[in-house]
Amino acid sequence: MSMANKKLRGAIIGYGYIASKGHLPAYTERSRITGDVEIVAIADICPERRDIVLQAHPEIRLYPTAEILIEQEAEEIDFIDICTPPAFHAAIADMALKHGLHVLCEKPLTTTLEEAKGIISTARSAKRVLYPCHNYRHAPVIKAIREILDTNQIGHVRSVTLSTFRNTHAKGVTEWHSHWRREHKYSGGGIAMDHGSHTFYLAFDWLGSYPTHITAKMHNLDIEHYDTEDNFAAVLTFPRGVAHVSLSWTAGVRKVIYTIQGDKGAITVDDDNIEIATQIKTQGPDVAQGAIEWAVSRRSIASDWMDASHVQWFKSLFNEFFDAIREDNFVSEQTISSFRCIELIQQAYASSQQNSVELKLGTPVPT
Repeated sequence: MSMANKKLRGAIIGYGYIASKGHLPAYTERSRITGDVEIVAIADICPERRDIVLQAHPEIRLYPTAEILIEQEAEEIDFIDICTPPAFHAAIADMALKHGLHVLCEKPLTTTLEEAKGIISTARSAKRVLYPCHNYRHAPVIKAIREILDTNQIGHVRSVTLSTFRNTHAKGVTEWHSHWRREHKYSGGGIAMDHGSHTFYLAFDWLGSYPTHITAKMHNLDIEHYDTEDNFAAVLTFPRGVAHVSLSWTAGVRKVIYTIQGDKGAITVDDDNIEIATQIKTQGPDVAQGAIEWAVSRRSIASDWMDASHVQWFKSLFNEFFDAIREDNFVSEQTISSFRCIELIQQAYASSQQNSVELKLGTPVPT
């Protein structure tokens, strides 16, 4: 059987919220519809979580650790999907790649740049795919933005703003540890580590490049209970533009608001609602005095932002991952993007610790 027609067999490492509500349901639906993938094993350190899998999916083999699963299943599966807290990503990915398995990994790929360098090097030498779960790219409204930019409706993008508002940190499953995102030993950081990747890879896409500098500020409003930040702000300098980023776990509403400013118009996104303004008439050089008119259109594109599992976004994400496997694209453009996200997060923390000094970016990607 050729790789193009082969059913891919996989295992999930970590059966928390995103695995149980997002990844596994998406795999199950895909298996039913296309039949090109099957999840045959799951590892989780929590016995209660393994019991939940057993009740719902008795056909899936269960393991108490990633190490045992990989040792016993490496000859039976093609890939693993890592859904553990970020502090464990690098070690599990490295182990899987060295056992000849492809790796899909929740963001961030790792919590440090050195770890990212290590597993990218391992993926290249092992000739196995290392792919990040950059699922916001697959939201319908984000795909609509890409189409607008591709048709040059707003011209050259010069600046973007990306704001993510949450009234709390995303809670983990109650059977294990609901507040792991607020403990550095599990998460590697707070909202910058959790939401930074989503924000940064969208900025890369919209500005068509990687940034050269960052300045950042962050704060923890509940320092008495937690050791990770819950508010984050940053300015990213790009070769031909700038991005302003604001992330909060202490907002009064759950919402994303994005703006993309071009030299011929602008796009504004408020969750599912998108507004496109394009210049249609210019009279004279002084546009500040009303010598310009815009055509404004508005529409709503159902994207399920309120569903934290984002289960509907995984279909096209899985398409990309499986294509990378079938094309031997071991370190893809998205993997490089994830490396740049990790560099940004690491430099953001360094900038904040140094009174928001501007720091350079551009660490070489392992070749």
